[in-house]
Amino acid sequence: MGCRYHRRMSFFAILCALLIEQVRPLGYHNPVYAGVLDWTRWVSRNFDAGKPQHGWVAWSLAVLVPTFAALAVHWALILTLGLPFAVLWNIALLYMTLGFRQFSHHFTGIRDALEEGDEALARSLLAHWKHIDAANLPRSEIVRHVIEHSVIAAHRHVFGVLAWFSILAAVGLGPAGAVFYRMSEFVARYWAHKGAGALQPASAHVKDASQRAWALIDWLPARITALGFAVVGSFEEAIDCWRNDAERFPNENDGVILAATSGAVNVRLGGGVLRSEAVLDPLQRAQAGESVIGALPTDGGSTPGREPEPAHLRSVVGLVWRSVVMWLVLLALLTLARLLG
Repeated sequence: MGCRYHRRMSFFAILCALLIEQVRPLGYHNPVYAGVLDWTRWVSRNFDAGKPQHGWVAWSLAVLVPTFAALAVHWALILTLGLPFAVLWNIALLYMTLGFRQFSHHFTGIRDALEEGDEALARSLLAHWKHIDAANLPRSEIVRHVIEHSVIAAHRHVFGVLAWFSILAAVGLGPAGAVFYRMSEFVARYWAHKGAGALQPASAHVKDASQRAWALIDWLPARITALGFAVVGSFEEAIDCWRNDAERFPNENDGVILAATSGAVNVRLGGGVLRSEAVLDPLQRAQAGESVIGALPTDGGSTPGREPEPAHLRSVVGLVWRSVVMWLVLLALLTLARLLG
């Protein structure tokens, strides 16, 4: 009964969470993010002793304890209060881990500034969002960076969560996949930016463990996202760019997504990397969404395509939304087939 429920109800949980998040997005400063930050700090402070094995111990505790806690509550609700309460728990966790509105206001503000011809405001908004030095960016480079950051944010906040939630829910693990994916992504970024300037810097072993784990966890979702962009965009160009230009980007998984995006909407992506600015608030820095460390920020050159211009921003929005609709339709069809079967 449990597995059959998960297969049938995951689509409805995803749909409800997306609709709620569009109406009332989760604010940046909220108890959930604060609790995640406090938990990660506590694990780092008590289990990061600077030895290789401690890196994996710290990562396992930081990521797996919240994951199993979410799963335990899910099954406790099923066994005690019934399936409707478990559905509500799934929706609540998806609401906290899934959604466009956690980053889309940055994109919208920059797009509107560019459409009004206010490049200075667009640079300021981009610098505030990503904590980078954007003072001297020309218009085309502003657009390029906005596209790159927005596509990666959409993957990490939407498509990656959808992938892990759907896969684990199908085998009876409820919302565990969504929590597992977002916690893995968060701790990798948090420890990557908790450097020597911090009061208690993360050790190299903790950083290495979290980055290696994240690269493995995001391998399949990144390719699912890229495939979705290819299907709803220009398929042949997206696949060709994926095969030939993904290595231009410093992060392998991000490179697959960005190369597919470049081909799908025919826009040049990649090139120079901007200098990061110091940020004192670790949660603010971790939530900024920079690519996880692991490869040096070298300039691997640009992909083929047209020079980025504001019209490409609307093309990317359409690409992302068409991909969301495609995956929702696919999940709906699978759910309907299971109900009829």
